[in-house]
Amino acid sequence: MEYRYMVVPSPVGELTLVARVAAHKAGLAAILWHNDKPNRVRLGEMLEDKTHPLLLETARQLSEYFAGMRQQFDVALDFAGTPFQQQVWQALLTIPFGQTRSYGEIARQIGRPAAVRAVGAANGKNPISIIAPCHRVIGATGELTGFAGGLQAKETLLALEGISLSSDREAQKTGHARRRAVHVDTAQGCLF
Repeated sequence: MEYRYMVVPSPVGELTLVARVAAHKAGLAAILWHNDKPNRVRLGEMLEDKTHPLLLETARQLSEYFAGMRQQFDVALDFAGTPFQQQVWQALLTIPFGQTRSYGEIARQIGRPAAVRAVGAANGKNPISIIAPCHRVIGATGELTGFAGGLQAKETLLALEGISLSSDREAQKTGHARRRAVHVDTAQGCLF
């Protein structure tokens, strides 16, 4: 098994896209941040490859996302982690564009309501940020919590999806959390 990568610019800083390549298939193994901690995602030796079809397709879809023209991703994913981590990461994939969930909601969704802290730890180890949208997970009272790309990147991604942090915080505090569809003004989008 080999890892191929390419670096792409984005509105939230440089992103390193990593594909795990096996004999007859490839899957996206990671999206790493320019400021990522060295061992947050464990990967083998990586070779730069600016022409790998999966990496090019991922870059295209991310560009569309940042331009406000894409709300869902359609690339093969190759998560590597414990069964619990993978369960959490699969739950992240169910959070719709423009909505948030708390760590407690994710814990309940996977049938482990007492595992809120473990869900937070798994969320922090999510290797495929943005596509497995860990940025959509917030604290129980609506506050922004840790994020591998930094809280400014998390806030930027949420704003791109039309999430009003002040409104969501108030809704969370009053127990009236809103789950809403969002209309994005594509004229305000940005491309990499």
